[in-house]
Amino acid sequence: MNDNHAMAMYLIGDVQGCDQALQRLLDLIQFSPSRDTLYVLGDLVNRGPDNLGVLRRLQHYGHSAKCLLGNHDLHLLAMHLGHGRLKPTDTVGDILQAPDRLTLIDWLRAQSLAMCEGSVLMVHAGVLPQWSVAQTLALASEVETVLQSDDWTNFMAHMYGNQPDRWQDDLRGHDRLRVIVNALTRLRFCTPQGSMEFAHHRDAAQAPPGYMPWFDVPGRQTQHTTIAFGHWSSLEPLHRNDVIELDTGCVWGGCLSALELNSVTGEKKRWQVKCDAKASVA
Repeated sequence: MNDNHAMAMYLIGDVQGCDQALQRLLDLIQFSPSRDTLYVLGDLVNRGPDNLGVLRRLQHYGHSAKCLLGNHDLHLLAMHLGHGRLKPTDTVGDILQAPDRLTLIDWLRAQSLAMCEGSVLMVHAGVLPQWSVAQTLALASEVETVLQSDDWTNFMAHMYGNQPDRWQDDLRGHDRLRVIVNALTRLRFCTPQGSMEFAHHRDAAQAPPGYMPWFDVPGRQTQHTTIAFGHWSSLEPLHRNDVIELDTGCVWGGCLSALELNSVTGEKKRWQVKCDAKASVA
């Protein structure tokens, strides 16, 4: 084994229930839970064939797997409580019917909405231009605290919705939490002022009129921080140092990707495996 492999951290994009691809990726990188750490950037479940396998695997890794919550993971939590509707393309029935579902749901509720490790800020979708790194982590923590409290059932009942569509510091209650969740788990395009748009899933070059990719907003507060994110499978490779896109469309017949950050050498390396599963288009 190469000594430079010691204590590696791996950032992994949207798994979406593709456990076989995840296994192949972990085999490829020679992942060792006793030595390495996985940072899985949300959308652990849904659309793929083995959501239960993914959650059980990541839970089993304990502190060696640090996971973000994506929009599909929150959707699973909501459906567990009877909120939201099961869409024809949803494949999380294996979790909802599993004998250990309560344990898995509680584990999922304990995951993060944003993380910062070293010089990399990690979110599932995006960061609003007004938010600094510290504010992003603080706002994520507000949602995490609610999710891990007895009040989480009330929050999930009010989570869905596109309004308010922009951040204001004086937002309170469910509106405040909804904007935080929408930005961190659903954001692709926004205006320079931070108003969010959720209808378009196209590539960054095809922004709707008046909007731009969140990472292209001039003067955003996080512009000097490297941000890793998933969520945007139609995004063409950016080839930038300030943003790391990791959703390479595994569940849509693309690849599952990992970025290795070596704690010894500081080097970055991308790993990919082709995914067998292909979900139907909603």
